[in-house]
Amino acid sequence: MTVKTLLDNRYSVRGFKPDPVDPELLKSIFTQAQMSPSNCNVQPWEPLVVSGEMRDKVSNAMLKSVMSGNPPNPKFDWVTRYQDEHRQRQFGSANALYSAMDIKREDKQARNMAMLRNWQFFDAPHAVFFTMETYMGIMGAVDVGIYAQTLNLLFAENGIQSCMQGALGQFPDEVEKLLDIPDSKGILFGMSFGYEDPDHPANAARTDRIELGEAVKFFD
Repeated sequence: MTVKTLLDNRYSVRGFKPDPVDPELLKSIFTQAQMSPSNCNVQPWEPLVVSGEMRDKVSNAMLKSVMSGNPPNPKFDWVTRYQDEHRQRQFGSANALYSAMDIKREDKQARNMAMLRNWQFFDAPHAVFFTMETYMGIMGAVDVGIYAQTLNLLFAENGIQSCMQGALGQFPDEVEKLLDIPDSKGILFGMSFGYEDPDHPANAARTDRIELGEAVKFFD
């Protein structure tokens, strides 16, 4: 399967079957992902994969933090107040998801319940937290983003679906305790992954991309 085919056909999956991915296949994929490029080959990514009992403990801890009403407490400044066309694309993405799930704009309770599924990993049997040393700042974040995309494509190549989630970095305190993450490191974001539940309505959501001429400028 070519990279073009993978990109043409992939989408964020927000409904998974409980079936776990074979541990040896996971090790193989994460081994391949180590070949991702990084600035000066520093390889700042430190992914933490949760499955089984630990997956449940982490999910429950995050849900407890969210439901407490306390504000997000990320290690990194991830809050972006989108403006102009970026704000419109954000609205479009939300509309695609909630429309697929038949959730009306005014139904705040249903929207909140749908949002909570982020911290339940959308029922995926696995999740990975992308961590790095906090001192590395934007350069480290760039490299971790490259690594995450490599991992995402390797998953797709092996028939494993996923969803990138900024939400998994919002309430890190209890996760850091459970996964023994030292103060010098932080969770940038995460990704839920496993095998898609084709019957889940959220998986019918699709987003579009802007035209090449609007996104890229070529200079001769």
